[in-house]
Amino acid sequence: MSRPEPLLCGQYYHIYKRGNDGRPLFRERRNYDYFLELYARYVEPVAETYTCCLMSNHFHFLVRIRGSQDCQSLEDWQSYEASRAFSNLFSTYAKAFNKAYQRTGSLFEKLSRRNLVDRDRYFTYLVVYIHRNPQKHRFADDFGRWPCSSYRAILSHGASRVDRQAVLDWFDGRSGFEEAHVTLVDETIIEPLIAGDKD
Repeated sequence: MSRPEPLLCGQYYHIYKRGNDGRPLFRERRNYDYFLELYARYVEPVAETYTCCLMSNHFHFLVRIRGSQDCQSLEDWQSYEASRAFSNLFSTYAKAFNKAYQRTGSLFEKLSRRNLVDRDRYFTYLVVYIHRNPQKHRFADDFGRWPCSSYRAILSHGASRVDRQAVLDWFDGRSGFEEAHVTLVDETIIEPLIAGDKD
């Protein structure tokens, strides 16, 4: 199997992964919490997070790999560090999950989905798509009440690990953010970024 494209510094990505054969990645609330602890440890140092949603058998993140425009001499190193950070997250979590539930074998699908987000209009569509995902896949009747999503964190005024202000700016503020989430996303617009996120 070919290796995925490197995560380039300064670029935005939609990163999503499923459980092997669609099986659960998270069985209990503590699984979600532990995954997010590992995410903070491994990924936050190398990526800014804008949107996330964890469901029982898959998850989505919209991130920007840290680095400035003058990082050209460090670009290869930063790409390596970012890719390694996600790899460390997945392998550490899989080992702990397998140990906790006395299971063996691959926890995640082997295919790693990391799609470059390179058009401005993709951002708002992708944020809404990710937040509405629990409803799309019938995990919830109301995506806004899903507990492991950045939707409520973005609307709150409390501490958050997502870049709330950047996301609200993409929607011209809180009311634009809420209004956009009422309308279903035309998935054909972001099809290259969500391929494989099937029902």
